[in-house]
Amino acid sequence: MNASVYPAPASLELYGSSPVLVIASSAPAARRAAETVELAGFPVVSVPIDEAPARLDIQAAASACWIEVEEDAGASLDRLLERLGQEAAEGRFPAVIAAPASLIDPITSRIDHRWIELVIDGSPVERIEALSLAMARSRQDNRAVCEDVTQEASQARLRQLSDEVSRIAATLARLSTGPGQAPVEKPEPAGDAPPVSLETIRQVIRARRLRARFFDEELFADPAWDMLLDLLQAEIAQHRVPVSSLCIAAAVPATTALRWIKTMTDAGLFNRRSDPHDGRRVFVELSQEASQALRRYFAEVGKVAIV
Repeated sequence: MNASVYPAPASLELYGSSPVLVIASSAPAARRAAETVELAGFPVVSVPIDEAPARLDIQAAASACWIEVEEDAGASLDRLLERLGQEAAEGRFPAVIAAPASLIDPITSRIDHRWIELVIDGSPVERIEALSLAMARSRQDNRAVCEDVTQEASQARLRQLSDEVSRIAATLARLSTGPGQAPVEKPEPAGDAPPVSLETIRQVIRARRLRARFFDEELFADPAWDMLLDLLQAEIAQHRVPVSSLCIAAAVPATTALRWIKTMTDAGLFNRRSDPHDGRRVFVELSQEASQALRRYFAEVGKVAIV
């Protein structure tokens, strides 16, 4: 690993491009992050988590920041994540956070910025893709052209994902107004939408899961619909759904599910709510428009089998 403590700002010209700053919870974690960053073609400098605040104070430039954590560091991790969110909000650099599934809720409660990608137990390809996506978003926002081939491919995947969510949002918007009605500026209260039984939603979810007994589940991967169904079920049952649980309901790798949650939230289909009893957890719920649209959909479909 060629990673080292970041040099003085005056020596930046030694690099062909600005390095990726790696903040790691251990030496093995730093090596793992450096391997990913170097495969992506960027120089690496690394610091341990306890030195991260001081490093960020003097950081002159960076292509991105990569945080690699193996376990919950409690308040120190919370402070680092909040600082990272501030850096992204100020437009300094994009970031990737690589972590195990056990940290989904603590991390997502502190991170909510389009320049930050979260990779959960990711494969080498998923890790490089996350870095490319984070950089692509920052460059798009800065109206810069992404010349790297890997980043261009990631931008195409990002556009495809955004187009798909836009299509779902448009469909739900039409359904929420009912057939033959014009959209209104103020949606009806959710209670005015047709009622849907909890058992109906549960039967649909069970039927979708049953397919995996007979076919490869990847053939039917549809995380957007699976999450919409899970949140409608929770809404009817008056349950709250944390991010980690919604990732499981999506029936795709957690990294992919988190990307969908972010995009669906940006599209106005999902809302995030802080847990009033646990500052390290957020809940996800349907927006009022999405709830109405789903209820109208089930009312119009009637007793036809829905899978």
